[in-house]
Amino acid sequence: MKILVTGGTVFVSKFTAQYFAEKGHQVFVLNRNTRPQAPGVTLIQADRHGLQGVLKPYRFDAVLDMTAYTEEDVRCLLEGLGGFGQYVFLSSSAVYPETLPQPFREDMPLGGNKYWGAYGTDKIQAEMYLLGKVPGAYILRPPYLYGPMNNLYREAFVFDCAEQGRPFYLPKDGAMALQFFHIRDLCLLIERLLEKRPGKRIYNVGNPETVTVRQWVQACYQVLGLSPRFIPVGDTVPQRSYFPFLDYPYSLDVAAQTALLPTVTSLGEGLGESYAWYKDNREQVRRKPLLSYIDENLR
Repeated sequence: MKILVTGGTVFVSKFTAQYFAEKGHQVFVLNRNTRPQAPGVTLIQADRHGLQGVLKPYRFDAVLDMTAYTEEDVRCLLEGLGGFGQYVFLSSSAVYPETLPQPFREDMPLGGNKYWGAYGTDKIQAEMYLLGKVPGAYILRPPYLYGPMNNLYREAFVFDCAEQGRPFYLPKDGAMALQFFHIRDLCLLIERLLEKRPGKRIYNVGNPETVTVRQWVQACYQVLGLSPRFIPVGDTVPQRSYFPFLDYPYSLDVAAQTALLPTVTSLGEGLGESYAWYKDNREQVRRKPLLSYIDENLR
């Protein structure tokens, strides 16, 4: 297929572009060419907000929109495209209000979430605009994505703690639930959607099981053959100042995804791949001052 991937230079979009190029598809990436491109792709250098007809000569079998955050992002791309077949939009699980019962299902009402704020409501508007213009589009709502090329300081933060022999400062009792999805599994699901073209259009995606914060940290340390020593931190300390995730447990019902993709990457295997990549690509991770906060305020 001839596939357009928006972005293509950072984590999710870069992995996606490289994945489909390695599968033998003709992959085009749309970005401003400010970072190195994935191997095997064809660059279309432009900003999606100023396309000025650059995409009109192309006809894509599939558009994988991995970088849209707002209605305007979607509108600019749709208005700039020439012909295209299928459209896949990476949305977010932030579209579900925190007040709904969990696990969240795709048929639940969408609305503002006090933890995610504008990020969630912007994604809702983007979804609504897209489905109004392209009713056959596929919409994916992931939890936390992880794996090779992850430039966010999440598992990399725990790897740093393990490498430096640090104890781990655990939010409260460490029982908060986290749900993950490996970036390769996301690509596998997109591949199934493009091949099978199911009638269902909106999918929660993620591992069927959640893990606790404690279990996730233990799994990260285990990649290095270590076990963490935990130091609990009470709720008087802002969690995001020393830990990479919000103080917000949530889970998604992924039954529809499982029907298409029965097997997903185990967390241990996926974190092993994350660390193997991180060891050689540390400079690509956007670090936050979590360790300095710990050293100055918690130790």
